[in-house]
Amino acid sequence: MSTASGDPTTGAADFFAAPLADASLPEEWESGQQAVTEQATNPASGTDEKSAPEERTATTSTTPLPGAPNGAVVLPYRPTRGRYRSSGGGFQLELRVDVDSTAGGPKVLNRISGDFFSTSGATTTYYGSFVVHAPTVTRSATQVVISGLGTYTWQAGAPVVRVTIPRRRIFQPQGAATVQFLTTSHQPGAGYTCGYVSPYFRTVQWEQDSVTGRIPFLSYDTGSLPQPPNSPARALTVPRAYAEAGIELLMSGTANTIADSPGGWTNTELHGAMQTNFSLWRDAPQWQVWLLVAGSYEGMAGVRGIMFDAADSFQRQGCAVFYDLIKGTDAESQRAQLRTYVHELGHSFNLLHSWQKNLAQPPAPLGPQNGFGDLSWMNYPQNYLPPTGTGGAAAYWGAFPFQFTDNELVHLRHGFYRNVVMGANAFGIGAADIEPELFDEPLADESGLRLDLRVTKSGFAFGEPVVVELKLDTTDLRGRSTHGHLHPDDELVHIAIRQPSGRTVLYRPLLRRCVDQDETVRLDTDRPAIYSSAYIGYGRDGHYFQQPGTYQLRASYLASDGSRIVSPVLRLHVRHPVSQGDIELAELMMGEEQGTILALRGSDSPSLQAGNDALQEVIERHANHPFAVYARLAKGLNFEHEFKSLSPDKTGLNVRPPDTKSGIEQLSQVVKVSEQGKGVDNLTLNLATRRLARAYARQGDLEEAGSTLDRLVRHFDTPAFKPYVVDAVRSQADSTKARLLAEFGDG
Repeated sequence: MSTASGDPTTGAADFFAAPLADASLPEEWESGQQAVTEQATNPASGTDEKSAPEERTATTSTTPLPGAPNGAVVLPYRPTRGRYRSSGGGFQLELRVDVDSTAGGPKVLNRISGDFFSTSGATTTYYGSFVVHAPTVTRSATQVVISGLGTYTWQAGAPVVRVTIPRRRIFQPQGAATVQFLTTSHQPGAGYTCGYVSPYFRTVQWEQDSVTGRIPFLSYDTGSLPQPPNSPARALTVPRAYAEAGIELLMSGTANTIADSPGGWTNTELHGAMQTNFSLWRDAPQWQVWLLVAGSYEGMAGVRGIMFDAADSFQRQGCAVFYDLIKGTDAESQRAQLRTYVHELGHSFNLLHSWQKNLAQPPAPLGPQNGFGDLSWMNYPQNYLPPTGTGGAAAYWGAFPFQFTDNELVHLRHGFYRNVVMGANAFGIGAADIEPELFDEPLADESGLRLDLRVTKSGFAFGEPVVVELKLDTTDLRGRSTHGHLHPDDELVHIAIRQPSGRTVLYRPLLRRCVDQDETVRLDTDRPAIYSSAYIGYGRDGHYFQQPGTYQLRASYLASDGSRIVSPVLRLHVRHPVSQGDIELAELMMGEEQGTILALRGSDSPSLQAGNDALQEVIERHANHPFAVYARLAKGLNFEHEFKSLSPDKTGLNVRPPDTKSGIEQLSQVVKVSEQGKGVDNLTLNLATRRLARAYARQGDLEEAGSTLDRLVRHFDTPAFKPYVVDAVRSQADSTKARLLAEFGDG
């Protein structure tokens, strides 16, 4: 709320003027003369109507003046659509009117909405928002009247909204909107006069930079490749794609070229680049967004783009696309580039993936096939599942009209201000609380797949990082094909956590990647299962295991065919601390910065220095404590590779080279303790051992690197592990040896 007092709908505060118009119903509402009255509907609701909203609107927008002589040429009316804004002290209203369009214009959603801002001295503060989802629209020869009951972010005293806009011919300037708020008994509240601002519902300043040698996308001719017959061929740029959604993207700032990161960019490095290079950046909500055209993403194949700004208090201000995966001048590559740019910017507007909308707060309905059937910028082409027939990328592009879905358009145009503007509500709109029934077991399951969620220990000490293992296998002897994206960071697996307090929350990873690549795996007798390990102790909502007690966890995997596979409930116990030393150690592990470092697997970011200091204290003062292995893992993985940051002049890249000596010192201890069964889980041990071998090879000791990988194979080559698991580890070790030899060998 703002510092201003009062309710902007009632006029109760001293600075409110008298109503701008009489609150009685207009005469034509009662007489029905010279007026057309419509009950607008939500196009996303599926309500069956006699005619589409666009058709009705087009007819009424060109109605001739009453009494015009036969044969007279009557110019059409300007569409009643766009953004309006009031002026003056007290409260300022920004109004969006979406009840009319022109041929080829943005789709009509039949809504009005608005944001209130309070002014005090030289400051302006956001107060609240409203939306009218199904207004009544009345058109006469002289005006359009739009009325309905609003939904507000506060308890409005006068919740009924009536907007009156004079009708203008196309050669006349757009008239101002008169807004009257009324109580439910039609008593007048506050009134505002809002001047016309723009045909767009929202305007965003878009700043784009690129790294050396990477050429940003310009435009794609949608007629270059097969597309739906009802989708007109046109040259689409990123701004035009958003203009078709009613959103104005204005290029701003200087298009800087900065040094690339040859080894790929991490989230921390991207965030640092944004803070250094984004001329409009500041930690505050604002209609500003930055996009970097980078080379590649570090450590994860198939990541075409990422909205990386999802970990601090002012999220969704920056995103990146990775040129090396989407480059090309042919039509197919240009089409893929357009989709990737629009998709990642969509995340900055707080749009979730098509199959995740029900996990938002408030939840949105999923489209067909659990969201995989959406023809949207926010779906993955390879995930597309039509109602009938074969899905996949070819089917998606053959049916995709290059647009957002209706409920996505509602969010972009009429979502409450803090849910949309960059830097305000966190990604997912604070979707921590979820309904447990989202993870209920299906009534019937013929998917042939089974998901298991487990831990390798009976319980966790208070403050210990919580790591879970996911296993996906097949119950069909004939085998099943599905995707291999089993890690929660890829956002096709979700984990619900029921805390000891009874609250159920959704684990939301710091790292959310758009792994826009087909990764089909075949599960059969030769390879019956795939595995993944995930640290879920800390995410975008902070620490999830902050109190001792019993937690109930359940995972949900969205398969390639749209099936939702739910794991059995995992009960996980966090033990009470028994001494003051236990409490002190827990405090060293459970800071916000420590959680971020553990989730990122290490970082040199200056903003995380206190977290690094705390983990170093664990290593130095409590070297033999079980917690030390987690601190060593994060520090060791970070030491083993370089860390990049932009130079102060924004043109160069400062690179901290790998510290192989420190990396070996920390990772060798992690491997030693874990091989004894007292450290990290086996999947993490596999990762740590391969990174340790890389550190040895980087140091010039290829022999020790090979011996380290041989010990890894021997650790798994026991009756405790299935033969296919041993074969997979041996294959990983052999391929790692080959890569290290190619990169660090003499020849």
